[in-house]
Amino acid sequence: MSLTLYAHPFSSYCQKVLTALYENDTPFEWRMLSPDNPQAATELAALWPLKRFPVLVDEGKAVVEASIIIEHLGLHHPGPVRLIPEDPRAALEVRAMDRFFDNYISTPQQKVVFNALRAEGDRDRCGVADARAALEVAYGWLDGMMAGRIWAAGDAFSLADCGAAPFLFYADWTHPIDPAFANVHAYRRRLLARPSFARAVDEARPYRTFFPLGAPDRD
Repeated sequence: MSLTLYAHPFSSYCQKVLTALYENDTPFEWRMLSPDNPQAATELAALWPLKRFPVLVDEGKAVVEASIIIEHLGLHHPGPVRLIPEDPRAALEVRAMDRFFDNYISTPQQKVVFNALRAEGDRDRCGVADARAALEVAYGWLDGMMAGRIWAAGDAFSLADCGAAPFLFYADWTHPIDPAFANVHAYRRRLLARPSFARAVDEARPYRTFFPLGAPDRD
């Protein structure tokens, strides 16, 4: 087996894939994307002209998009933890929750962060307000869904939790989760305690100064 991952440890989507890899102790070579490693960036551009990461290379084949990478790992490099259930109905629930975290937690969260990176005159105050409002609605919906659930799609850790972990981690930094959403807070704590995600969080600690809104002194 020869797996190479082009990634940066502070990226939420990279952490999503890293959590899946660490869940199953899947060996891989890390190609760190950073300003002091321009060769890795050149290789990434050749593999995927959109230059979005992570990108997994498996025996010379580039696999893009975090959810697809995790699906690929389950098909071609399965481990003891099945992140996609074998039952198609259960798998559909996992994929639905995965899309929820991508579209309704990560997307508005990143809108707020990217806006903070812009020059003052280019900032979109209305768009940020809309993103924060969308996060409030998403937190409320998730709080109801997590009543009685341990993990995003039930009792088993899955693809959906691999995405939920970094997305909720950064979302609470960006737009704090109201204490009234106790189920979301409890779920976020369980994710932070999961050894695979805890490892990804620890690896990213040296880069917290990159967070444009100011990383809180917690987590």
